[in-house]
Order: sequence, then structure tokens, then C-alpha cells
Amino acid sequence: MTTAHMKFDQTSDKIADRVRNLRSSAVRDLFAAAVRPDIISLSGGMPDVSLLPQRAIQKAVHAAITDERAVALQYGSTNGRLETRQALCDIMRDIGVRVKPEEMLLTSGAQQALNLLGETFLDKGDIVLVEGPTYLTALSAFNAYEPEIHSVPFDDEGMRMDLLEEELKRIGKGNKRLKMLYTIPNFQNPGGVTMTGERRKRLIELSHEYDFMIIEDDPYGRLRYEGGHMVPLKAQDDRVIYLGTISKIFAPGLRIGWICAPVDVLARISLVKQGADLCGSTFDQVVVEHYFTDTPWQRTLQKFIKTYGERRDAMLAALEEYFPPEASWTHPEGGFFLWVTLPKYVDTGSMLADALEAGVTFCPGDSFYVDGVTGRNCMRLNFSYETPENITEAIRRLAKVIEERLELYRAFIDAGAIKVPEE
Repeated sequence: MTTAHMKFDQTSDKIADRVRNLRSSAVRDLFAAAVRPDIISLSGGMPDVSLLPQRAIQKAVHAAITDERAVALQYGSTNGRLETRQALCDIMRDIGVRVKPEEMLLTSGAQQALNLLGETFLDKGDIVLVEGPTYLTALSAFNAYEPEIHSVPFDDEGMRMDLLEEELKRIGKGNKRLKMLYTIPNFQNPGGVTMTGERRKRLIELSHEYDFMIIEDDPYGRLRYEGGHMVPLKAQDDRVIYLGTISKIFAPGLRIGWICAPVDVLARISLVKQGADLCGSTFDQVVVEHYFTDTPWQRTLQKFIKTYGERRDAMLAALEEYFPPEASWTHPEGGFFLWVTLPKYVDTGSMLADALEAGVTFCPGDSFYVDGVTGRNCMRLNFSYETPENITEAIRRLAKVIEERLELYRAFIDAGAIKVPEE
């Protein structure tokens, strides 16, 4: 005789308040569906690691397990291996940022860097400014420390400085709760837009005027497919806290990111990191160091740029061919993503099940706003992972799902059952 036992969560009354309010990342939830062979994924932000040269990886790993085994398999320093930091400082000079190893701290991907910044600087009720929409797991990292997150819209030239200034005036000068502004100025995630040089200069001016930290997240800056290089904010103001990662130009499986900041700021962050993980993976750090010092990684980067540029072009062409006239989208000069906007009466989240049934995934727009409501008529599409042929087919499938939903809405609107909101 079998007996059914029902198990209840016995810790539900012990969960911290800040954890109760956290919500799962929509992108992480979609990864399970994305691995199905019948699904074409436009949802994740994955690089195509099949483009990496096997010999270069083997060479870097071989050096870690033979030449430097005693170091690579041992504990390391909280700030990260000195030689690895030096190698990353060297590659940052290519983009115009000059920092010393003592001004860099290695992290387990840029995601840990975001969490460390939140834990180090944010108290409950503090104010964080972000682009609206913004990187959804940055919101997750900051939300754990219960700040007020204020979104500032962007346009094709990046964050709107006029709207930022209006928001800062509402907050007021000398407001001790105003701690930081988080921005992805190059090929923003999820919008794909790039902040102009003029707006970068104004942002730095406002940070001094209102006394807040700028967090510059730059995972995509080297992946430019058209246009000229934009000077990073960090190169224009040493006070800027710069976040880097090898995830988009090498391998996300090697969890190496970094924070560049003034030494006194890093000292505070390092204390917090000691409690988080004591030290990062020395093995990963040694592999990354040898990849960027002993292999022709710039050639692989050019392969990434060529391939991703072709995939972006395929997506833009397919959107032009298949998407309805009511839709609009950004035209990224680089990076991994573009942002689609549909009429305000459309809810893209409610279309996700139909899209999965049609064999395609995307990321609904409300995931990228702190209120979980704004952006419901939008979606983020990724073009870095799938082939041009798959991208074209995925856009065709998605367009059919959207058109069917629009037809339904049009019928309700004509019948007076739905009132069309003002655009």
C-alpha cells in the first residue's frame, strides 16, 4: 500500500523580506525552452562559442594545467591574480582606458560585480538611476538591497539627458539617498542603442553636479559592426566605475569579469567580496591570461564581428520583410540585441506561449523594467547565436504570431471592446 506524502516548505516564514520580493529572470526561465531542437532562440544573450579556435583554447588550458598547475589549482587573492589583471589592463588600452592592476578587481563574471556594488553601496531606500528599459539581471542584483530604482527613457542616441536632468531636479542636489547611475552606453541591453559623445560628456557633468557614481557596464563595446569607436566614460573621468567581462569576446563558461575603480573604492568592494567567495577561480584566471597573451585573440574577435554583423543584417532584413507596419525597432551598430515596439494595446508576454508553439522564443519587454508592467508591448530579440537562415525563419514565424494577435485586437477594437490607448 502506497502512502502519498505532501511536503510543505518549512522555511517560508524564515525567508528574508528582501528575497520575498525577488522575481525570476525571464531570460533564465527561457533557457530551458531554448535548448529544445525544434526551437529557434531569439531570447538569450549567448555568444557563438563554436567560433572559438580549438587550438588557442587548448594552448591556454594546457599552460594552466602544466606550466602553472601549482598556481591554477590553488586558492588565490580576493582581488584576483596580478598577472591576469595586468593582461586585462593591457587589452583595455585598446579602447582608450588606462588603468593599473591595483585599480582592477576580478569577479565571477560582470554579474557578480553588479551584486558586489549593490551590497557595498546600497541601503534600503537609496536611489539608483537606470536606463528604461535596462539589463534585467542588473535589476535583480540591485533589487536584493531594496533601493528605489528610477528609469530614464532612451532614444536612438542613448539615455535622454533632458529627462535625466528633470529626474535629478526632482531628487534634489545634496540628496544622500542618490547613490549611483547604471548605464550600458555601447549597444545597450536590451535596446541596442549607443550613447552619443555629447550625451556622455553631459552625463559626467551631471554626476559631478549631483554627486552620484556612474557605473559603466561595457560587455559589448568591442563588438561594433558599423560606425566609429566611442570613447568610454571611464576614459573621460577616473571616478567612473567600469565593468568588463570576457563573456562576449571569449567564453562565458570561464566566469571572469572585472571592476575598474579608484583604489579606495576597490578596497571597500574587496572587503565585501571576501564574504561572498573569498576568491575567484584561479584556474579560470590563468586560462584567460594565457588566451589574451599567448594566442592571436584579435583574429577571433574579428571573426565574431563579421559573423554577428551578418546575423544582425539578416534580422533587420527579415523584420523589414515580415513584421507588420505597426511595429518599429532599433537599428544597433553592434552588440547582441535590438528592441521591438508594438502598439500599446499589445501584451507580448501573453504571446510567448503561441511563439513557443510556433518554434521561436523572444524576451517580453516588461522584464526589463523594475515595475514589471512598463514595456509590455515590447520585446527584445537576440541575433548573436542563431545562423542567418534560422534568424530569418524565426522572424517569419514570430511575425505570423504577432499578426494573428493584431487581427484579434483589431476585431476587439472595431467592436468597441478595447479602447486604444494614446501612443
